[in-house]
Amino acid sequence: MRTVAAIVGAVVIGAIGWFVWRTNAPTAVDVPPPPAAAPASFAGSSACKTCHATQYAAWSTSQHARAMQHATPDTVLGDFNDAKLTFDGVASSFFRGEGKYFVRTDGPDGKLADFEVKYTFGVEPLQQYLVELPGGRLQALALSWDTRPKDAGGQRWFRQYPDEKLDYRDELHWTRRAQNWNFMCADCHSTDVVKNYDATSDAFDTRWKEISVGCESCHGPGSRHLEWAGKGDAAARAGKGLTVQLDERRGVSWLPDSATGNAHRSKPRTTEREIEVCAPCHARRAQITEGYRAGQPFLDHYMPSLLLAPLYYPDGQQHEEVFIWGSWLQSRMQRQGVTCSDCHEPHSQRPRIEGNALCAQCHAPARYDAPAHHHHAAGSRGPQCADCHMPRTTYMVIDGRRDHSMRVPRPDQSTALGTPNACNQCHRDRGPQWAASAVRGWLGRDAKGLQGFAPTFHAADSGDAATAASLAAIADDVSQPPIVRASAVERLAVLGTADTGVVQRAARDAQPLVRLAAIRLAEALPPPEQARSLAPLLSDPLRALRIEAARVLAGAQDALTAEQRAAWQHAADEYLATLRYTADRPEARAALGSFESRLGHHDAAQAAYRQALALDAAFIPAYLNAADDLRVQGRDADARALLQQGLGQAPQSAALHHALGLALVRLGDRVAAVQEFERASRLAPNDPRYVYVYAVALNSTGRPRDAIRALESAARRWPADRDVLMALATLQRDAGNLPAARQAAERLAAAYPNDREVNALVQQLR
Repeated sequence: MRTVAAIVGAVVIGAIGWFVWRTNAPTAVDVPPPPAAAPASFAGSSACKTCHATQYAAWSTSQHARAMQHATPDTVLGDFNDAKLTFDGVASSFFRGEGKYFVRTDGPDGKLADFEVKYTFGVEPLQQYLVELPGGRLQALALSWDTRPKDAGGQRWFRQYPDEKLDYRDELHWTRRAQNWNFMCADCHSTDVVKNYDATSDAFDTRWKEISVGCESCHGPGSRHLEWAGKGDAAARAGKGLTVQLDERRGVSWLPDSATGNAHRSKPRTTEREIEVCAPCHARRAQITEGYRAGQPFLDHYMPSLLLAPLYYPDGQQHEEVFIWGSWLQSRMQRQGVTCSDCHEPHSQRPRIEGNALCAQCHAPARYDAPAHHHHAAGSRGPQCADCHMPRTTYMVIDGRRDHSMRVPRPDQSTALGTPNACNQCHRDRGPQWAASAVRGWLGRDAKGLQGFAPTFHAADSGDAATAASLAAIADDVSQPPIVRASAVERLAVLGTADTGVVQRAARDAQPLVRLAAIRLAEALPPPEQARSLAPLLSDPLRALRIEAARVLAGAQDALTAEQRAAWQHAADEYLATLRYTADRPEARAALGSFESRLGHHDAAQAAYRQALALDAAFIPAYLNAADDLRVQGRDADARALLQQGLGQAPQSAALHHALGLALVRLGDRVAAVQEFERASRLAPNDPRYVYVYAVALNSTGRPRDAIRALESAARRWPADRDVLMALATLQRDAGNLPAARQAAERLAAAYPNDREVNALVQQLR
């Protein structure tokens, strides 16, 4: 997001408003100031039809226009003529009655019941259906209709999550939170949605201005534009009464370069308006407030996810459903000034041109649509640009979505890092080593791309704290896409490797995503250093950064000046407003508990945790955080009882067993603690921390040999884990096995050459 700072500045300046003032000069008549212009309101897409007939016609058949519709014979595509589907022991049926559509399936109590379908949801390649449950909840059925032609495998009912065994108690069951439209879906499938959640009654009264994704979702509320069109309103003339001008392509051409075969923009794109208009619904993000209007900063209303596992592979390829934005920000095309509507006609949402001709707008076919480039036979499937540079990942069983990072295929990284590659999506009968060899045969070397960060990200994701210096270098490298730099900073936070210098540089960075990641990294710093690094961000122009700074600095009040505390209070009020807005989620109630705990308000914290568990009795983070707050108060017996209660709800939770073990250690019951640590390490075999703590507990209860065996097994699996190797070297030394201790220490020194504690241990063992 190279130029987000520029647009943020422009929008903030534009949002200041009009101030009417008078000088002290005498006037003959005291003329009152003109009334302030009323804010624009929503007029509905039909109001656009008269003047924009072509665009309206394209939009009216688009997926935006049909994103959500009332269930009628014109909108329902599924077979409701007594069709049946039996899956996982549940026999569901679909039928009609009195002009309405119904499904008989397992409900919130697991029993079969009839539910009326109120709305359709989407059209291609599948259509979902919304059912209204008590409390104003609209829930998306997991039984969906495959709208593809029959000869393509469609025209059938199927269940999403086909590999999951679900019942009514599972989070993914259609009656539970993960399928709740009010929170999960509404904001992007309708226009100007107001959630209207009442925390007292735990009920919704969700409303919208337009049931579909209408014209004003992208162009902003249109009432003042209509006034301008009808009257030539002088106040609106400069911007035609619109909240945003989507004109970044106006007057721009792409000029071919015969030397490279690539085109360049006739003038640089200096804003992110169009990308930020698309981002709210094409990014993996959390909504932090309502009222977004096209043209406002994305980070004023949404908290985006970065390139972290499991959402993304370490090379930045999409893994889980991430909705394009995070992929696009990594691309060379975005860096060169390409914007969404260069490739997509924005009203129909279809590609402007089909096939390779779309890419040929900027990439000379003689150079790129040729065997010398793609190394496939002309006329075969291989020469399709998108298949090589935008491979698909299938979500929701049948919905293939292309990765928009526009990357060079890297089968060599597949062999080294386990990442996917486009070559083996087609050549499924061959392995990545074969594909990597083929590429080397073509090029005389491995392919190159923008994803030089991939090895470092892969090592960091494997828990290798020795990557801290490399991650810091990526964070400082302004030639990298900002989302990559921010993801490097956030990986440092995941590793728990907080360097004050990295935090301070990132916190002052021009790129908002980097500043946002700096706040999370600062959580590991002592409160005085948090205050020095983050206090300026309490007044950042963007709400997402202000509220994150307020959250982290809640425990650093004593280190803030009076002026900084005032800024903190304002940002904290915004953070609390976000938590009230999302109070339908146990995550928000638990976050409120953590916030109150940091402030030392323990009664309020425990009340918030109880509210989270009232919404979801199996919500593990609420048990963990509430128990930690009890620990801070010295109430370890209460913490033990609470964690045992949580294990009654989630007996397979490694985190709860681990936390219970720690509580038992504090209570002096080390034998029982070891049992809990063992269960945690067995339930979460991919987490070295659990194995390390289990080994330390074994040693502390007089079982050093068992501890060494556990650490040796862990060291084979995580050969660069600092805690594991330090413990192994120390225990081997204490057991008198100096050769084994030296071997572990040497591995430590190779992985952490600048670590003082490691070097001291190495010197001691020589």
